[in-house]
Amino acid sequence: MNADFLLIQRMKQGDEASFDVFVRKYYGEILNYCHYHCFDREYAEDLAQETFLHFFAKLSQYHYMGKTKNYLYTIAGNLCRDFYKKTKDIPIAQEELEKREASGSLDGVLEKLTVEEAVKSLPQDLREVIILYYFQELKIREIADVLQINLSLVKYRLTQAKKKLGQWMEEEEAYESGRKACGL
Repeated sequence: MNADFLLIQRMKQGDEASFDVFVRKYYGEILNYCHYHCFDREYAEDLAQETFLHFFAKLSQYHYMGKTKNYLYTIAGNLCRDFYKKTKDIPIAQEELEKREASGSLDGVLEKLTVEEAVKSLPQDLREVIILYYFQELKIREIADVLQINLSLVKYRLTQAKKKLGQWMEEEEAYESGRKACGL
């Protein structure tokens, strides 16, 4: 028997230790997934916790089909989309930037912000595929299952996202070169 199936059966019977095992098993991946969507660690933690709350609230209706992680990704994706609709931009606190600048880690912050901005510039359907493929390291087949789309559409979206990210990065490099040439 599958370990997830047994775990879910024990959770349905009210075994509290099983809930802890389940959360520990999937929390890290779901948290990372949420973090790639909202880029603020505290909001990501809230979204990850809310994902599990939603799952547990509907546990009695859940029928195990061997894809529990995909179901969690679906819940998290919906919560992240709702979050993204509510807040388009979450600015980094000025004091956080100053603290990192003082510690000499500003280059890493700027690089991370550039990647975040590039990913945020993508349309939602392309952003979702990029996050699942590169940051969650899912296989194309797994992405198709999570998003409930066919394999060729995942490949198409991945190709389109890569093109758009490449264009975005070229534009950023041209912008930075222009700023340096002007002495800014």
